[in-house]
Amino acid sequence: MKPVDYRPPRWLRNPHLQSVLGSLPPRRLLGARALRRLGASHAEHVLDLADGTRLLGFHNSLPGREPRGLVLLLHGWEGSADSSYMRHSTAELLRRGFDVFRLNFRDHGDTHHLNEELFHSCRLSDVVQAAGEVARRFPQRPLLAAGYSLGGNFALRLALAAPEAGVPLAHAVAVCPALDPARILHALETGLPIYHWYFMRKWRRSLRRKRALFPHRHDFGDEVLGLDMRRLTHWMVQRHTDMAGIDEYFDGYNIAGDRLARLQVPVNVLAAADDPVIPFEGFPALRLPAHSRLEYAELGGHCGFLEGLSLNGYAERWVADRLEAAVAAAPAGRATMPASFSA
Repeated sequence: MKPVDYRPPRWLRNPHLQSVLGSLPPRRLLGARALRRLGASHAEHVLDLADGTRLLGFHNSLPGREPRGLVLLLHGWEGSADSSYMRHSTAELLRRGFDVFRLNFRDHGDTHHLNEELFHSCRLSDVVQAAGEVARRFPQRPLLAAGYSLGGNFALRLALAAPEAGVPLAHAVAVCPALDPARILHALETGLPIYHWYFMRKWRRSLRRKRALFPHRHDFGDEVLGLDMRRLTHWMVQRHTDMAGIDEYFDGYNIAGDRLARLQVPVNVLAAADDPVIPFEGFPALRLPAHSRLEYAELGGHCGFLEGLSLNGYAERWVADRLEAAVAAAPAGRATMPASFSA
């Protein structure tokens, strides 16, 4: 585990300030402004997947240039393709010569109407299939992935699944990835209440929207929406998965310990020692293969890593740096699509 050179100004070293400032509207607006200044193209795509799932994403590029690769960008739980870190990462990656595809997970962003079934974190097939479809539509190589928080968890699981699925993924990076869901829930239950309130407010709003769109399928009452995170998760698992309970569900997307040890696709991981949402204690025990790297900052909060009043983020530059280095180091021909690939 290697430390990184990130030192915010003294007034910005509180992890809660980092975490909250990073998700406020002013930073989202600054990200949108950065994309406009670059003159980035913005094309909406609905991905129709083999199992009937439909996902929405946005392809961003700079006109008149040949991209050095395509980055599939994944947001966190109850975030979206338009979250602040997604916009800022897209702008930074475009500056470095990459095209970007920002994917919305099921029931995130303005996509609740596309699928009748609810989102949950074990729906890895959604992301694997989407990555394959993105690779088919946009043949630029290499194909890379980057994710934040739960999106980081999905990016790392995508890297694990990609070779067997025939997805031509060359490299993946993850910022503050969700490692052990049981520990994360405990942190949300026992930590500063604002985080539990924030995620529950957004999740309840999402469930209300789903209920209004598909009342024949989602007929739950307001008493369900009044449950806390642990009990609402248990309700969701029992009603909308084939898993026995919350422990089996959490195990389904747990990537802690040695679960990533058999990665064939190289990855880079960035963690913050003061993250109030993702307990840092899981990162030193994370076993990665020799081709992959775990890095950490003493400060940064949860997906914050802000550097000053400009609200520029170290994490977005870190993502672009690691993907740029991966492309530069890749052997010739590595990024070609395997013969076994099919969308």
